Amino acid sequence: MTGPSRTAEIRRLAADDEGAATAALAALFADLFGLAAEGVAINRDQYSLNSLNGFFSAAGADYFFKFHQEDGEEAMTGEYYRADILARAGLPVDMPVFVSNLPGEQVLVYRRRSDPRFSDVLRALDIAALDGFRDLAGEADATAAERGLDASIMRVYLDSLHPVTVAEAAAEPIHRLFHDRLVDMPGRRFPGGRFAGFYFGKPVRLPGVGLGWNDFAGRRLVVNGRVYRRTIGELFAAAGARLRPDLLSDVGGVVAHGDAHNANVWYGKGSEGPTLSFYDPAFAGEHVPALLAEVKATFHNVFAHPLWLYDPAEAARRFVATVRLGEGVLAIDTNWALTPVRQALLAAKVELVWKPLLSSLKTRGLLPADWREVIRLALFLCPTLVMNLRAGATTHTETSSAIAFAVAVMVGSEPETSEDEMTAFLDAIDPDR
Repeated sequence: MTGPSRTAEIRRLAADDEGAATAALAALFADLFGLAAEGVAINRDQYSLNSLNGFFSAAGADYFFKFHQEDGEEAMTGEYYRADILARAGLPVDMPVFVSNLPGEQVLVYRRRSDPRFSDVLRALDIAALDGFRDLAGEADATAAERGLDASIMRVYLDSLHPVTVAEAAAEPIHRLFHDRLVDMPGRRFPGGRFAGFYFGKPVRLPGVGLGWNDFAGRRLVVNGRVYRRTIGELFAAAGARLRPDLLSDVGGVVAHGDAHNANVWYGKGSEGPTLSFYDPAFAGEHVPALLAEVKATFHNVFAHPLWLYDPAEAARRFVATVRLGEGVLAIDTNWALTPVRQALLAAKVELVWKPLLSSLKTRGLLPADWREVIRLALFLCPTLVMNLRAGATTHTETSSAIAFAVAVMVGSEPETSEDEMTAFLDAIDPDR
């Protein structure tokens, strides 16, 4: 197709003119699927940072729709939304009833279901814990459901792990979540993409402090008294160099969802307890570089919470962040911390996914010497490029922006001395320990 994508235009309309957006959606469903959509409604959803979802009815049936719309998608090659890959591998996945894979018109339509998303279940548990009234039974159910899904994921990773060629690794759509957001296409000109658009030449406002981007990105961060080795600018440069798609064939490939944040996971009640199932496999693949496969799920389901990424105003109400400038440094002190349920989810990922995956990679000669670097840099890109973290650019406040950049550096850079949550995580999954 030529010109702007229809999904991009619909997302633009949804921000300013819902009536025009719903009319455009009805026309899209008619053109793509021959459906006479009625009662089209857009779901206002804090988790839809790069997507749109909602509901409609047609021919007496109720449907849920979702599409992920990436910058410059109309110029991309390769398919989104290959749910069949996950289903064939034996992963629990909700299969859409209508699918369009056309660039710029990539849409999934599901039968509407009443199950909550796992993200909503976990948010309620976070809020209860922050309010001092932990729902221990709910946390236990959520953790059990997570462990069940993680066991299935690991079985598929181990069964599907295989050497991949440079071409196979580079063709996977998961790179659109990482390196593609750092560069201008075609040609992968670095710096570019969201990285340049979000940050270059823009002011960074933090509590009591305002800096230009170059000044901010060149300062070393000190978070709660802990000094980090790399600046934000150095982390972006390192990610641009190491996470190039053509350089990730060295880690082998697996069948993976690739973007399994919990707003893409249903929380169902089975006869033997809660169960989880995927939907919206926009970046699913058969040759997903193994060290990238679980990065989005790990960051967005653990370190993006509680609240700061998806609900900045509420985070600013509940947490504090103070900022001080020093010679070449920026110090951030905050009382933000993981809640118990997020710690439990991370422990499950460590035990059931990351540790066995890295052990298998090592056994098969597919674990690069700089595997910690690859994981850290990919984790760093999760918050910084999923949305603009500068206060006032989108929904971030000065407080949530300070927390955001502190967490991004914590996952991306080694600290100078003492251990933090990320070094503990990497030590726990190290196959040599």
